[in-house]
Amino acid sequence: MAKKSVKVTTIGTFDGVHIGHQKILNRVIKLADSQGYESAVLTLFPHPRMVLFGDGSIKLINTIDERIEILKSFGINHVIVKTFTKRFANLSAEDYVKTILVDELNTKQIVIGYDHHFGKGRSANISDLKVFAKMFDFKVEEISAQDIKDVTVSSTKIRNALQEGHVDKANTYLGYHFFVTGSVVKGNKIGRTIGFPTANIFIKDAYKLIPKDGVYVVRSRFKNRTLTGMLNIGNKPTVDGNSKSIEVHFFNFNEDLYGKTLKIEFLKRLRDERKFEGLDTLKSQLQLDMKEAQSFITKYDN
Repeated sequence: MAKKSVKVTTIGTFDGVHIGHQKILNRVIKLADSQGYESAVLTLFPHPRMVLFGDGSIKLINTIDERIEILKSFGINHVIVKTFTKRFANLSAEDYVKTILVDELNTKQIVIGYDHHFGKGRSANISDLKVFAKMFDFKVEEISAQDIKDVTVSSTKIRNALQEGHVDKANTYLGYHFFVTGSVVKGNKIGRTIGFPTANIFIKDAYKLIPKDGVYVVRSRFKNRTLTGMLNIGNKPTVDGNSKSIEVHFFNFNEDLYGKTLKIEFLKRLRDERKFEGLDTLKSQLQLDMKEAQSFITKYDN
């Protein structure tokens, strides 16, 4: 049996993997590299509130697949996703530390926030972790309250910004562009009748946070090309839409996207969704939107 790698580990939900999280990740990677160890993140899914309280209303900045992708993009060697169940929630603090952190992960050092709680009922804290560290021969590095306070950002702030449509603020907090990942499905094809064909984006994970309804400047990658365009989130009131949809129109692009999976990054919010008198008025507004979006992209690229 192959020998397990020795790891420097951090633990958390890491929703958004924002600039505060990145500070922790960089510390983990630096410690691991300096000692010839490997870096690891232990994260939980589903969100504990979903399991313990049946809270289906919770929305997360990233899907679990997106979270793994982002964590690895920062250079973390191992992303371990533990399925959060009621049985897991009932693990004693000592069992959690021994069976998962020590036996399973082979952790020799843990980097953790000063306010971290774990074990059944979240009863154990960093002081308890330091006691277990002596029992099981690993080190604990505590991220101080001041260090965390220095980065005035939180996943909650980012969620609020997105729900208010402030994607520019969210992107600043994230340190990258907020994005959605979804497959292209068939729509009603009204857009192409007014010169703005759209791809309908279906996002399978109901817990994925979708920004406030409206029109956004976006970009995506397809066949090694960067596509830019504008995306609408909403009910399409001009054509009597009665369910929320996400539709993207890419500029200077006419290839078939049905069935393809796209990652779409949000750059800027242009306006609210609104009802127009008819398709001609809608077309005129879309032309104005396109002009504004293209002007923004030109400045952005420069």
